[in-house]
Amino acid sequence: MPIHVELVTQERKVFEEPEADMIIIPAVEGEMGVLPHHAPVLTTMGFGELVVRKGQREERFAIYGGVVDVRPDKVVVLADLAESSFALDLERIETARQTARRMLEEGVPETENREAALALRRAELGLRIHRKLSGRGQVLRIIDEDE
Repeated sequence: MPIHVELVTQERKVFEEPEADMIIIPAVEGEMGVLPHHAPVLTTMGFGELVVRKGQREERFAIYGGVVDVRPDKVVVLADLAESSFALDLERIETARQTARRMLEEGVPETENREAALALRRAELGLRIHRKLSGRGQVLRIIDEDE
């Protein structure tokens, strides 16, 4: 029996798969694997990569915090921010990373310091995920590129 997965942010539903085989969640305590019939869990997520597997295919998302509600037949991911790992733009990530680093090194007003630190964390996560995907070669996706 498969498990239903929904990934949503405040703005929109990012992804839905009614028949996933497994979900890997970036919980704050560490990565958490979820299979069908998993015990109910409500936990928070940190910055990390969410992976949804269906057969030999998978979808990957960069997650920037949130909560996840795991039930035996459904997983609802309520992310603060989420974007497809396959859509990460290396040039944009590197620019954001350099800008955030420069702001932190030069010193910014305290009100902007937290935003710069978060921007740096997001950029470094994006870079890490991009490198991991590049090193793996071709990954079969649940959703085709043209969908």
